[in-house]
Amino acid sequence: MTAITSRLDRAETAATAVTSSRRRRRRRRHVKPSDLFFWSLVAVLLILTLFPFYWSLRTALSTNASLPANSTGLLPANFTLSGFERALGLASTEEAIAAGGSGAQIDFIKALRNSFIVSTMVTIGQVLCCAMAAYAFARLRFPFRNQLFFIVLTALMIPPIFTLLPNFLWVQDRGWLNTYLGIASPKLLMTPFAIFFLRQFFLNIPREIEEAASIDGAGRFRTFFKIIVPMSASPIVTLAVLTFIEQWNDYLWPKLVGQDESVRVLTTSLGNFRSQTPQGTPDWAGLMAATWVSALPILLLLLLAGKRLVNSIQFSGIK
Repeated sequence: MTAITSRLDRAETAATAVTSSRRRRRRRRHVKPSDLFFWSLVAVLLILTLFPFYWSLRTALSTNASLPANSTGLLPANFTLSGFERALGLASTEEAIAAGGSGAQIDFIKALRNSFIVSTMVTIGQVLCCAMAAYAFARLRFPFRNQLFFIVLTALMIPPIFTLLPNFLWVQDRGWLNTYLGIASPKLLMTPFAIFFLRQFFLNIPREIEEAASIDGAGRFRTFFKIIVPMSASPIVTLAVLTFIEQWNDYLWPKLVGQDESVRVLTTSLGNFRSQTPQGTPDWAGLMAATWVSALPILLLLLLAGKRLVNSIQFSGIK
């Protein structure tokens, strides 16, 4: 009986200890005023960041005729999908004008195709060339290597507007105006950021791996494509996503060299859609609808590769 009683006492003591430990944890989890202020501030900033996106969607789902009378309402004014129909070219000119649109037309499918072609060209060319250049700066020993890399980094400080006219004259002299190659040429082979980004990752790869490959008889190109590139899949995919998004959103250069409708990209087409206002008022509902449809590929890309993108940037030391 004494042994049983002692065991019961020990069990009761243990249960009491667990209960007191849980109470202490609950006290620790008590929300502090500073934490409440911090999360409230984050919530406010998040709302302020997302509100323009919601407002553009609300405008896209409204009719142009109802927008002036409901300029402050949070819900769509006379909910309709006619804005998306006009943006996708599914509505005739008469139907667009009747719905309060401007009557302007946009070949959305062709513009979407052109944007995809140009962005893919730039992404493939830039990732391939910049990966080899970054590997050379990270591993190869050649004269003036550090000086050349310094020159590459200084190019980051040159505003793109300064190179706009020289690039235009260079493209014009080669007869590349109104061509995919002319639109893609300034960023087709290299950007300083891409070289710097991949070099940071290549520097973290152990040299012993390359030395082992060299002992097995692998040359530089074989080592690079068979070993380094598979090990660097994550940052390379991240660079590809960033490059694709940047080229997809580019407006000024495609507007300058790709004015023909056969090569006109989506951003330029949206600008023309905005300017074609025979009724004097822009088709805001159609424009916002076209903007949302054009942003869907980028949103899907970020959803698929967002986590890998953040991890690669943190690993590479980019703050």
